[in-house]
Amino acid sequence: MTRSSPGGATPRTPWETPDPVHIHGIAGIPEITRGADLAALIAEAAVAPGGPWLLDGDILVVTSKAVSKAEGRVVAMPREDAIAAETVRVVARRGAMTIAQTRHGLVMAAAGVDESNTAPGTVVLLPEDPDESARRLRKGLRARLGVTVGVVVTDTFGRPWRAGQTDTAIGAAGMLPVRDHRGEADAWGNVLDVTVAAVADEIAAAGDLVKGKALQVPVAVVRGLPDLVTDADGPGARVLVRPSSEDMFRLGAADVLPARRTVRAFSARPVDPAAVERAIAAALTAPAPHHSEPWRFVVVSSLTARLALLDAMADAWVADLRGDGFTEEQIARRLKRGEPLRDAPLIVVPCLELSAMHAYPDARRTRAEREMFVVSMGAAVQNLLVALAVENLGSAWISSALFCQDVAADALGLPDGWLPMGAVAVGHPAAPAPPRPPRDPAAFTLTR
Repeated sequence: MTRSSPGGATPRTPWETPDPVHIHGIAGIPEITRGADLAALIAEAAVAPGGPWLLDGDILVVTSKAVSKAEGRVVAMPREDAIAAETVRVVARRGAMTIAQTRHGLVMAAAGVDESNTAPGTVVLLPEDPDESARRLRKGLRARLGVTVGVVVTDTFGRPWRAGQTDTAIGAAGMLPVRDHRGEADAWGNVLDVTVAAVADEIAAAGDLVKGKALQVPVAVVRGLPDLVTDADGPGARVLVRPSSEDMFRLGAADVLPARRTVRAFSARPVDPAAVERAIAAALTAPAPHHSEPWRFVVVSSLTARLALLDAMADAWVADLRGDGFTEEQIARRLKRGEPLRDAPLIVVPCLELSAMHAYPDARRTRAEREMFVVSMGAAVQNLLVALAVENLGSAWISSALFCQDVAADALGLPDGWLPMGAVAVGHPAAPAPPRPPRDPAAFTLTR
C-alpha cells in the first residue's frame, strides 16, 4: 500500500507485481467545485509525473463528497433542515445525533449530510444517484485514458455494536459488488451456506486507508483484483442494501412503537411459539402497583380451544345484542368485528389477577386501587403488542372478552380470579398495513 504525494515520486516496483493487491492514493486533485469534470481531474492527476497510471482491471475508489461537490450537491441550509429533507425514516435519535434512512435505502448518521470540508453555512448532501455517478465517472475515464476500470463511490458509516467508522460503498460500476461463496466448500470440505462477501465495501474501506479524512486525497486506486472488474457497468452498490423483509434489525429505536399495527387479516403461516414466549416475557416488564405481578397470559393455540372460546363469546355477544333490540342483520355486522380472532392461527388472552389489591373501606379508593391494576394490565398488553411487532408478527387486540369475562374464563377453564381483558389475535399479516394516518400531538396535549 502506497500513497502518492505532491512533488514526490511514487515507487513503481509494487505496481509491477501482478499478484499482490496494492492501494495507492491519488494526490494533486484540486478542490472540487460545482460543474467540475471529475473524470478529467482524476485522469490528469493519474498521469502526472509520479502518479499511479490507471490500468485495465484497476478499481477507482472515490469519496462521495468529491462527487457531490462536482454534481452541485452543496446547499446553503441549516444542517438539521438538510437532514430532515434527506430523511425518509428516522431509525434512532440520541441527543443531537440522528440515525436515518435516506431515499437510497442507506441507514447512516445524519442521513449522509456533512458540514466538514465545505464553506461555512453550507452542507454537502449525498449524490442523487451514486450508482449513476459511478457509471458516468467510469465512462469518462475510459474516454480519456482508454482503460476499463471499476469505480466505487464511498461514504463513511458507523456500525451497530462496533466502535469507530469505516468507508462503505454507496455507488459502484464496472465491478462485482458482492462475491457469492454459497455452495463452495471450505478447506475442510464444509459447504458454505450463507457467505456472501461485500467486496465493494471491503474495497471502500481499503481505499480509505490511503485517502484518510484530513489528507485531502479524495481518490485511491486498488490494483490486483482484476477478476472483480467487469465489462458491463453491473448492478451497482444498490444490491448491498438489504431488503426490509430480510432485515432482522429493521426496527430502530424510533421504529418500534409505530411498527405496532392492528392487523385484521392473517395468512395461514404458523406462528413460532418461541416468538410468542419472548413477547410475553416483554409484556412482563410492565410497571405494576405494590411490586405485584398482576398479569397472566393464556396462549390459545389449538383449534379446539380457539373455537370453544370464540363460539362461547359469540353466543354471549348475540344474546346481549338481541336483548338490546338489534336486528339479525345488525348483529351479523357486529360479529364481523371479531373475525381477526377466527382468522388468526393463535390467540393470546391477557388476564388480570387482583389478589394483590389493597382493601379500603370506601368505594372511591377501592375504585382507584382497581384502576391502578387495570392500567398496569394495559401497559402489559401494549408491551405484548409491540414485542410481537418486533418479532415480525401481526396482532389485533379485540375487547370482546371484557364484555363476557365469566363466559371466556369458563370456556378456557381458567383458575379462579383470572379476569380476561380482551383477546389478542396473533399471526403473520396477509398484506402490508396501510399507511398510518398522521396525528398531531398538539391535538392530544394540554400544557400547564
